Amino acid sequence: MSGHSKWATTKRKKAAIDAKRGKVFTKLIKEITVAARQGGGDPDGNPRLRLVVDNAKAANMPMDNIERAIKKATGELEGAAYLELTYEGYGPGGVAILVESVTDNKNRTVAEIRHLFSKYGGALGETGSVAWMFERKGVISLPQQEKTEDEMMELVLEAGAENLELEEEYFEITTAPEDFENVRKTVINSGLNVENANLEWRAKNTVEASGETAEKLMKLIEMIEDNDDVQNVYANADFIDVE
Repeated sequence: MSGHSKWATTKRKKAAIDAKRGKVFTKLIKEITVAARQGGGDPDGNPRLRLVVDNAKAANMPMDNIERAIKKATGELEGAAYLELTYEGYGPGGVAILVESVTDNKNRTVAEIRHLFSKYGGALGETGSVAWMFERKGVISLPQQEKTEDEMMELVLEAGAENLELEEEYFEITTAPEDFENVRKTVINSGLNVENANLEWRAKNTVEASGETAEKLMKLIEMIEDNDDVQNVYANADFIDVE
């Protein structure tokens, strides 16, 4: 099994567990708050907010929660002031790691992230130390539903997608950032239920990770992801023969 597919499958399973814990709601509320504060509280006039709201609905977040987060961001209700921060570092085996966070206390967050890197065999780096190894991509994930792989491939490539992968009855569509919204709308307008859609960082090249190194790396990533301030973690690893 390829490392990319293994990690994509692992992340989906972890997302399902996080959803049950309610942790996914916390992350979405932070994203909604940041998006609304930056671009206004009207999803129709704020593409980033519209995307996050759609993802929140797909995760079955109650509309009351969504509206409350927007009102906190626009000042109608009292709420925390969040900052978006990105951390860069290396994990076991020299794997590059990018960490996206949303926090109301940057000193706390950087201390916690640095501690996790150190504890689990990595090292926090300087700004710019690994970001150049990644590029921005649109990523759309959805269950296979009634479309065959060939039918889905034709649909999304005509809309401007770069790639489509099918793994364990899940489609993952990759796009250039500028084509992301058009592809997302095409999929939704075709009657398919999108589980998640975001702009993410993808490694330009990967480093193989296997055996004990892979286990340590996955543990580090898991612990960073479990931090309350962390939204996303990206690594340029290709996990080989990981069960």
